[in-house]
Order: sequence, then structure tokens, then C-alpha cells
Amino acid sequence: MSGAPDARDTARRLRAIRDELSERFYERADVVRTLVVALLAGQHSLVLGPPGTAKSELARELTGRIEGAAYWEILLSKFTAPTRMFGPIDVAALARGEYRQVYDGRATTAHVAFIDEIFKCSTAALNETLGYLNERIYHPENGGAPIRCPLIAAITASNELPSGEDSAAIYDRLLVRIEVGYLEDPSNFAALVRSAVGRPAAPAPPTTVELAALQHAVTEAVPAVDVPDTIVDAMVTLRAALRRKELVASDRRWRQAVRLLQASAYLDGRTAVTETDLSVLTHVLWNSPAERPVVEREVLHLVNPDAKEALDLADVIDELEAQLDAMAGQSREALSEWVIKKAHNQLAMAGKRLEKLREEAAGAGRSTAAIDRVTGRQRAVRARVLTEALGMDASMVQAQL
Repeated sequence: MSGAPDARDTARRLRAIRDELSERFYERADVVRTLVVALLAGQHSLVLGPPGTAKSELARELTGRIEGAAYWEILLSKFTAPTRMFGPIDVAALARGEYRQVYDGRATTAHVAFIDEIFKCSTAALNETLGYLNERIYHPENGGAPIRCPLIAAITASNELPSGEDSAAIYDRLLVRIEVGYLEDPSNFAALVRSAVGRPAAPAPPTTVELAALQHAVTEAVPAVDVPDTIVDAMVTLRAALRRKELVASDRRWRQAVRLLQASAYLDGRTAVTETDLSVLTHVLWNSPAERPVVEREVLHLVNPDAKEALDLADVIDELEAQLDAMAGQSREALSEWVIKKAHNQLAMAGKRLEKLREEAAGAGRSTAAIDRVTGRQRAVRARVLTEALGMDASMVQAQL
């Protein structure tokens, strides 16, 4: 009889999966890590963004790394019947006068699920979908005893926020909310285009994790991670700071977020939550995308002074990009003068400071996720300046970044 799975090996494998997917999907490192943390916490996540941002592909790649797991995927519409999600009627049995459903290959038997266009859930399927997400149960069509579903967590996706009360009820049950957009860095976009025309190299064997090992991590190893009093105090302080900004999250959401903090620490190989894990709350405590930057600043101001300064630099970078957009159609001479007198120096100074901040944060064991994201913005805007204002081509820009 084999013993319990090695929790350290499971965490190591999940870190390898995180790194492999972050390398494959440009500008998605924080998205990948957050999805892995949500999975470890047994919490559902929402990936929110426009079509064509690799939401579906990323979800499939991640869930496909769990060996032995039953996977279920669906694209919802306003006309999706509950039986299509949870099990169609057995026609052969019906001909014999028996009413039963076929559950194999449906949500009812899945360990991991990907639900695309989640907010297009039909009114007919709403209650069953809520029960499935909230309690991991399904009530059969014939009124029999509720069926317990083995779902660990669902990854959902949408191109837009919910517009009605029905879909808002589902939105409230998705603890983790992640925004994605189109690639910003022209060099990453160029690499994406090249990947479509060249013959891809044979990929290395992907890292996987066994279903039993993941289940053990979710039910045993992650809940065992210690949450020190200093973390509880930090959450109390953060809640008060957000309330002063009129941003209020439910008590249930705060309580569920604790498991995310434990999952974040476990993924990094630690036995106790530290302040750096609080960064994951930037994906939990907002309702509309307009609130996310405010939440992010409050979280990072509390836990990571390096990231707070990085966000201030992000404001400078965003302003330069806005100026570049405003100068569309001007002569190359005017654009060059703006680059020489203003944009070049400010972007260079921001880049050097971000590099220093990352070095200090890494040396102190703090999260560099926010700094890395702002660095990506700095690189993207600098690449835009070089290509659009100075006329350099993408290959020359890539060599300089």
C-alpha cells in the first residue's frame, strides 16, 4: 500500500508547471501563478478579457497537466439546457420506461472544469450551476437524491462582466478574478507571429502532477499551512483601508481568501503565510475592473513598498503612452524631438529604477510579480516608442530590450 503523496514534490511539480506555462504564454506569468494558487485552494476563478487572449488555451493547458483527472469543458449560451451540462437523458432506458441520466463525461463526474462564457448561463441551468459551484452537488432531473460531484475547482472565462441579477449571482461565487488583455510588448507580438510561420521545435515532455497528489495538497497540505497573527492583523488593516475607499467585500470572500494565502505559501514551498502572499488578494477584493488598480495599490502599499513605487512608475509610463497616442499623425521630426527631449530619458530612468527595485525585492524574499508586470509595461511602451516614433523594426527593438 503506497503512502500519502509527497507534498514537497507536488509543490515542486506545480512550480515547474507554472514556469513552463509562463514561458509558453507571453505576458501571462501572474495569470498562470494565480490560476495554480486558485486550483490549490479549491476555489473557482474567472479569466476576464476580450476574445483571442488565449483564455481557453491557457485553461486547457493547465488542467491538462493533471494526470488521471476527469476534465469537462463547455461553451455556454442562453439556450444551454441543464442536461447538456450535467447529463443527458438515457434514451435507451427511457424506451424501457426508465428515466435516468448519463453522467459520464459531464460536469457531474469532472475533477476540473473549464466553463467558457460563464455569464451566458441559461435561466434554466442557473440554479444547478450555482449548486455545482457552491456545494459541488447536482440535483437529478427526476428529483432523486443529490449527487456529490468530485470537482476540485472550475476555471471560468468571459469576454464581459455580468449584466443581470442571474449572472451576478454566479459572479459572486467566483473568488478569483483575473483580467487579461492583448499582448502589449511589440517584441512579444513579433515572437507570436513568428511562432505561426516556423516549424515548432519538438517540445520537452511537459511536467504533470497526479490527481491524487493534487487532491492531497488541496485537502491536507494547503490547510496545514500556518497563518500567523501578523497576517490576520494585516488583513484587518487592509479591510479598513479599502472601506475608507468605499470598497467593501463580503465576510465570506475574506474568509475564503485565507485559503488562497495558504495555497500561495504552499506553492512557494513555505509552511507559513508571509506578507508576500497577500499580493494574491489583488485578484479577489474588487467587483469591477475600475476598482482593481485601487485594490492593488492598497494591497501593495501594505505588503510591498517596492511594488508600491513600481506602481507610481507605472503612472509615468502610462502617461508617456497616452502622449504617444495623442501624437498620432504628427511628423517623424516632431515624434523624434519628443523622444529625445522627454520619452527616452523618462523610460530609461524608469527601467533602471525598476531593475533596482526588483533586485532589492528578490534579495529580501518579497514578491516581484507587480514589479515584473510594470517592467513589462515599460518594455512595451519603450518598444512602441522605438517602432512608432523612431521607425525601428521589431527585430532591432528586440535586440535593444
